[in-house]
Amino acid sequence: MTPGDPIVLVLDDDPAVGESIADLLRSADLASEVFTSPTEFLRHPRPAAPACLILDVQLAGLSALDLQTDLAKGDPPLPIIFITGHATIPMSVRAMKRGAVEFLTKPFDAEELLAAVRQALGRDRVAQQRQAELAAPRARFDTLTPREREVLSLVVTGRLNKQIAADLGCSEQTVKVHRGRVMRKLAVGSVAELVRVAQRVAGTPK
Repeated sequence: MTPGDPIVLVLDDDPAVGESIADLLRSADLASEVFTSPTEFLRHPRPAAPACLILDVQLAGLSALDLQTDLAKGDPPLPIIFITGHATIPMSVRAMKRGAVEFLTKPFDAEELLAAVRQALGRDRVAQQRQAELAAPRARFDTLTPREREVLSLVVTGRLNKQIAADLGCSEQTVKVHRGRVMRKLAVGSVAELVRVAQRVAGTPK
């Protein structure tokens, strides 16, 4: 396994189930890491490579749905496949509404689980690519001064330099200077590009 290879994380407090899933993943040439407690899992840093989590709904000491809520705060969130021997319709609906990739009932079909894993890994790969594409413009955005950000926020609404100057209580020449600096720092050559970059950065959480 190399650092960029995808990995499947498995959290099930029954070691036999966890190892059985790991064997299945190995048969499909997928690397995995098995955890038997939420505490052990939460000490594990999120993999840099594409990853997903196979999560047993019935965990001692922690609600799996609460864990899903916590993991959804990640950037990007870790895709989750739920497995359970005691599924209820409300529980599965809640999990899917919160972004779960799949909700499988034990005993699950091996191919069905592998298909869900491949879908989850693909989702995470795309999310990480998007995050990487945003890293450079976000870093450039972070170099803007507070005044430059003010000018940017008004430029992207379509306001003219003289209108921005009136809004900020400064000269039109000063606005032109700030606007030029903003465009240089964000490495854009037109207002249209400036708007696209601003929308992408503003629309993605840090």
